[in-house]
Amino acid sequence: MTAVDALPCVHDLSPAALRELQAEAARAHGIEVRFSDPLRDGGVGPELVVVPPGQFDQGAAADETRPGELPRRRVRIERPYAIGRYAVTADEFERHARGVGLVWADHLLRAEGRQPVINVSALEVADYLDWLSAQTGRRYRLPSEAEWEYAARAGSATAYCFGDRLSCGEANIGALMAGRQSAAGWRGWLPFCVPLHRVCEVGSYPANVWGLHEVHGNVWELTADRWQGPVDPANPGAGRNLDWRVSKGGSWFEGVRDASFAARRPRLDNELDTNLGFRVLRELD
Repeated sequence: MTAVDALPCVHDLSPAALRELQAEAARAHGIEVRFSDPLRDGGVGPELVVVPPGQFDQGAAADETRPGELPRRRVRIERPYAIGRYAVTADEFERHARGVGLVWADHLLRAEGRQPVINVSALEVADYLDWLSAQTGRRYRLPSEAEWEYAARAGSATAYCFGDRLSCGEANIGALMAGRQSAAGWRGWLPFCVPLHRVCEVGSYPANVWGLHEVHGNVWELTADRWQGPVDPANPGAGRNLDWRVSKGGSWFEGVRDASFAARRPRLDNELDTNLGFRVLRELD
């Protein structure tokens, strides 16, 4: 049996076994499961969590696939990596902006503090990742779609990391629905969910088994992968010659289905939006 064939299928593992697999990968690299890299300017980079190698089923089941989604297939993640515990925050991006003299357009709505940074294009994200790599001496990049979904699932084979349903206590999404668990604050007293209609601070909702927060809702997250095929099923010729890339996770603006693991959306390289952010990947090898 080859090393690749020996990769565990994470869907077969218990939460305890998944966490031990994660801990083993961290020990093999002499790091903690959760860590941050120091920056040369005296600060620290985004908080990261180690993701172990393994196999998983990416995409949607054949009877559940919507236009634009990938059919389910087995994918191997052969090398461990570290990924952002949260989406990159406004404060984290602002450190880069000050360092390189980035001037924000006056008309853009800006996030603050620990809210995910928004209204940044994929081109500006690339500049941030180059800056972060230079500051830390480590290679930072966007995750591929498979790397993003593998880390977000953290062994889950269901539509969401919490099961096949999602409640307002588990994600910031734009839908009215019955609550399956209590939400924080005044919303916990209502028999239904009330959408916030805005981005919320990272860490406001429960983490998955590997410690990633807000993998459902809040902001769509850019990946490194280019979109293949039409961007609009109703108009197959639209957008074919433009630079589109895949985003994942749903947001505060969309409903439950768009926050599922299988959901994906095309985004232009120069696109700015109040519900679009990103999560970093840091290579370990």
